[in-house]
Amino acid sequence: MASQDWIDKDFYAILGVSRDASEEDIKKAYRKLARKHHPDKNPGDDAAEQKFKDVAEAHSVLADKEQREQYDAVRAMGSGARFSGGPGPGGGGGFEDLFGNLFNGGSGGGRGGFGRGGSGGPDLSDLFGGAGGFGGSGRFGGGGAPAKGADRTAGTTISFGGAIRGTTVGLREPDGGVIDVRIPAGIRTGQKVRVKGKGQPGPGGAGDLLVEVIVSGHRLFERDGDDIRIHLPVAFDEAVLGATVKVPTVHGEKVNIKISAGVSSGRVLRLKGHGVRRKEKGREVAGDMLVTVEVHVPKDLSDEAVEAVKAYAEATKGLDPRKDLEAKAVL
Repeated sequence: MASQDWIDKDFYAILGVSRDASEEDIKKAYRKLARKHHPDKNPGDDAAEQKFKDVAEAHSVLADKEQREQYDAVRAMGSGARFSGGPGPGGGGGFEDLFGNLFNGGSGGGRGGFGRGGSGGPDLSDLFGGAGGFGGSGRFGGGGAPAKGADRTAGTTISFGGAIRGTTVGLREPDGGVIDVRIPAGIRTGQKVRVKGKGQPGPGGAGDLLVEVIVSGHRLFERDGDDIRIHLPVAFDEAVLGATVKVPTVHGEKVNIKISAGVSSGRVLRLKGHGVRRKEKGREVAGDMLVTVEVHVPKDLSDEAVEAVKAYAEATKGLDPRKDLEAKAVL
């Protein structure tokens, strides 16, 4: 998502919630709409797919407290407090984003051809999250030392997969040069990567470039902190009798998960260590994969299958799943 779109897009309206909606209300609205418009449930429906993307985009911002505060502030001002750019040409080099004229304080100038310009890589140990002011900020050394140049800010959108694996983006300067920015694996929407020495020049040296990252949504996987959530369709017989099925992970693996006999829709199963994997203070951190079971009821059955269901109903007619419903309804 380009940051300037914050001015034009009403994420609250997209999710159908009020501006004072709680985190839980936002999560519930997102899950409901994501299931409704999921491409797997609407094959070939471009409008549903776009709605799914819009819902994921809105949730990625409103579900993050700091991002939501920034969004509300930008909408209240009615003008862009952040910078954005359109995607550059596709192609090699591993680049997922290339766009021009992004930087605060940059002079005018035409967009040049794509080239891997710029020297020096980012200091990934200086990655930090959270909100903050945007624009240049003066940097002064202690004891009367010459001031460093102001920091510059930019924004970029990367794919869900790029955030999981880590990636590299190329940001084009107004003069046509390109700054390569390495994005570490596990980054979240709203976090920033600092590229040292790529800010405004100053007597004490150049300031830094702060690149804020927005992560696109995904049609199957949903990030919840360092955990990954998915909804797993399970056949009726698998739910009744139990089964072992394979599920895909964000790391390209297929792992087995055991479905216990008698499982109901809504049951959440955990696969440890198959969530987001990232580094924090020099150590590896791994979330889990949370699998929500959804018992699938087929719409079209053969005559043989219908007779089998009728036989099942006859064999289990003494089992009433609603026997305690009225008792629970007493106020």
